[in-house]
Amino acid sequence: MDSGSDNFPDLIPPTKIAYISGRPATLHLRKCKLVMERADGTPLEYIFDQPTVSIGAMDDNDVVVDDDTVSRYHCRVFQEEDTYLIQDLTSTNGTFVNRVRIREAYLKPGCTITAGKTDIRFQSLDERVEIQPVNRDRFGRIVGKSLRMREIFGILEKIAPTGVTVVIEGETGTGKEVVARTVHEASHRDKKPFVVFDCGAVPENLIESELFGHEKGSFTGAIMARQGLFEVAQGGTIFLDELGELSLDLQPKLLRALEQREIRRVGSNKAIKIDVRVIAATNRNLAEEVKAGRFREDLFYRLSVVRLILPPLRERKEDLPLLTRHILSRGTFNKDTEGLTRIKGISREALDAMMNYHWPGNVRELVNVVERACAYTDSEYVTLEDLPEQISGIGIVRRRPSPEAMTSRDKIEKAIEKPFKEAKEEWVSSFERDYIVNLLKRNSFNISHAAREADIDRKYFRKLMKKYQIEATDGDDD
Repeated sequence: MDSGSDNFPDLIPPTKIAYISGRPATLHLRKCKLVMERADGTPLEYIFDQPTVSIGAMDDNDVVVDDDTVSRYHCRVFQEEDTYLIQDLTSTNGTFVNRVRIREAYLKPGCTITAGKTDIRFQSLDERVEIQPVNRDRFGRIVGKSLRMREIFGILEKIAPTGVTVVIEGETGTGKEVVARTVHEASHRDKKPFVVFDCGAVPENLIESELFGHEKGSFTGAIMARQGLFEVAQGGTIFLDELGELSLDLQPKLLRALEQREIRRVGSNKAIKIDVRVIAATNRNLAEEVKAGRFREDLFYRLSVVRLILPPLRERKEDLPLLTRHILSRGTFNKDTEGLTRIKGISREALDAMMNYHWPGNVRELVNVVERACAYTDSEYVTLEDLPEQISGIGIVRRRPSPEAMTSRDKIEKAIEKPFKEAKEEWVSSFERDYIVNLLKRNSFNISHAAREADIDRKYFRKLMKKYQIEATDGDDD
């Protein structure tokens, strides 16, 4: 590696969370400032918090230089762990740092970058923000009054408006997608697309095409050119769910998209510039995956600008009453034909039983338990008898069976009172809903796993869930 004015880089605090539960968190927001002179001699400043900044004569660069001696895509400034580097992009007239021509070099705060005949002064900025727990019990779509959740709200409040990449870790059902949507909606990208891609739900040989698109004829079945999800998300946010499922072969291509902020469609040599914020989620420990050789270290560091670890529900049970009320008030399953809430609340006895339960499926399981209870109860409040046996500790006893709880004999007796076509449609619908709900329960409410076991496409699985108002994943609950 060529060096500029110094053989050793100045270490720059990365944008990271230094977090110890119960103490104030410190957020280091790393930014860089590039300063040029206008024609009249006044300074023109650019401040970036993104990991890569492109410099050149074309309008789609982050810093556009009006200089005939500057190449269309001249050079780029990028972050690598705790430092900033500059890389020449095979420019015609070269890139210089403190008058020394370089191919790639570390940048020291205060140094001068020269592109063509234009000088650009580089500065690094380190904004240190102490984060305290907020004094409210919700942030966007997320609810919770426990200390750990209020600390997370404080972090989200600071990082959401920035462009930093976020990795969300946590067990299945802890609400990672809800957090991602909340970050997007609290950012300046909120009017642009929020695109979800589940790395574990698409066959490995199709993932590259799904993410980056393809050209006509690039492979068997590519009958027309198609945009990838990074292009679809232009200006907005792409949420990479189940990131730990991404194969080692595809990880370098994702790394390139993050570093270069450009993608290439399958079958094309043309680079397409992208402006997309990346939020990723996984129920794996990525640091352990790196040690085991299943995840690239360079991609891990590029993604882990901010790492959030969501607590399981069993570690924040004080949030249960609030979450339950929130689910009852927002769930479409608890609305009558006029859109009014049917079930007003939950009895003390039922809530005590829920507080004593382990919740292996986390908030996702809680949503399903509340929906089931609403179907079973015939009063204004959920009682102990309306809860599943594993929570209540007793067999289900109901005063009047609801349609969801009818036996096969009951259903047949009811069906034969109707014309065959109508009865068949109702029976198929009943089967589909019961099949989806029970498969989700058997897979701890993980949609990817349930869809794979059912051997159907995850998008179709979600479509069935939407059809029957099953909110295992896409509810508004944390």
